[in-house]
Amino acid sequence: MTPSAPRIPFLRRSRLLRRLASPQRIKSPQRLLAESGADLEGHGLKRTMGLFQLVCFGVGAIVGTGIFVGLSDSVAEAGPAVVISYVLAAITCIFTAFSFAELGGAIPVSGSSYSFAYASLGERAAFLVGWCLLLEYGVSVSAVAVGWSQYLNELLDSLTGWQLPQALSAGPGDGGVVNVPAVVVVLLAATLLVRGVRESARATAAMAVLKIGILVVFCAVGFSAFQAGHLSPFAEHGVGGITAGASVAFFSYIGFDAITTAGEEVKNPRRNIPIAILVCIGLVTLLYCAVALSAIGALGADAVADQPAALSLVVDQVTGSSVGGGIIAFGAVVAIASVVLAVMYGQTRVLMSMSRDGLVPRVFERVSPKTATPVANTWIVAAVFAVPAAFASLDVVVNLTTIGTLAVMAVVNLAVMVLRRRDPGLKRSFRVPLFPLSPLLGIGFCLYLIWGTGWTTWLQFAGFLVVGTLVYSGYGRRHSRLVTAPDGAAAVSPGA
Repeated sequence: MTPSAPRIPFLRRSRLLRRLASPQRIKSPQRLLAESGADLEGHGLKRTMGLFQLVCFGVGAIVGTGIFVGLSDSVAEAGPAVVISYVLAAITCIFTAFSFAELGGAIPVSGSSYSFAYASLGERAAFLVGWCLLLEYGVSVSAVAVGWSQYLNELLDSLTGWQLPQALSAGPGDGGVVNVPAVVVVLLAATLLVRGVRESARATAAMAVLKIGILVVFCAVGFSAFQAGHLSPFAEHGVGGITAGASVAFFSYIGFDAITTAGEEVKNPRRNIPIAILVCIGLVTLLYCAVALSAIGALGADAVADQPAALSLVVDQVTGSSVGGGIIAFGAVVAIASVVLAVMYGQTRVLMSMSRDGLVPRVFERVSPKTATPVANTWIVAAVFAVPAAFASLDVVVNLTTIGTLAVMAVVNLAVMVLRRRDPGLKRSFRVPLFPLSPLLGIGFCLYLIWGTGWTTWLQFAGFLVVGTLVYSGYGRRHSRLVTAPDGAAAVSPGA
């Protein structure tokens, strides 16, 4: 007998949750698990990643451009109080990480938050979440690749005294013509991804260990020249500056949800996915705060703000040599390359899940029997997002990517509450603590940071959602396998 739902007055009284929990075009968690292969080998994919590799994969997806390039932008907004900005962004992630951990352990499939929304809020909401994930994963790949190009030039200058010409290392918005290194790193990541998840996981693990080691060394160098006076005035831009800094700093945490996209390629996913998510958020938060504090303490906020390669600058000035800066630049090249690899992996797995549901063309779900990877999917993603990497500026996409990610995280927190009501008997290896306060706080912090992105970003995001709605109405709704598959007909309500 299915256990009754827990007696939580808030959930019983909420008309919104009752409506969200009503049958629409919803794919149940049980059906999602059955179609993906449940806890067995799933949909042609192989379970090859253990817990350590999954943690490294998460670190690989998070630690990159956000700290090596984005630190200076966060400092420009918040000054020395950027440490609080990082903590505020982390709190938002932690509350949401609890929700991702619960859903990732309960529904270990490749679709991540797209699948979670499908199981709770219905197909239309799921498509828009998937649409936002295309923005989060895909566009951030382009942004990260642009940051990789900046540090590659820094490394070349440290090693040889020569840099790539501006025309070939930056897009038109940054004074160049085409960003060739950004395209190269996207294509290299695609090449590794199509070889197999085992090879990709090993490469990501090696790069994650290396970049953590380099950031620890950076902190040691920065703290050796630490001056307390550089932290004053601490919050010169006030609460508004801290909020704006947190919205920018949030970009540094984008990627931890990619852990759940590995649900069909992880050993013992019900146990390992929740653990990996929580370990990654805790480790990365400590690392980011230490890096920010040591950088500002060494040179001061004004010297760090708006510097494209701030960490190399700090080490060069503290040590009086370009050798240390070259080492940091090398670490950044490795770190950012691993982000491109991990985030592209997440993008292809979300598209694969959407394809098997019929919401995007079937080419994205095809898995090579030789490599057990979605080869065509990977190359299409690489080709599409190499274009903005070649021509776009990093600043153009950061805020739009951030607001899309925050919207997805708010939906995941809501999905936890809806599924607790609709399917209380669902097997959960991890349960959100302080429920329902925790997911409600997660939603609240997401909305608070969305407010900090500014009205121009809101308008851009609204336009992006309108386009997504049109794509769903024109293609996804008609091709959905909940409609076309015989066993899915009963799941459709006429008014959906």
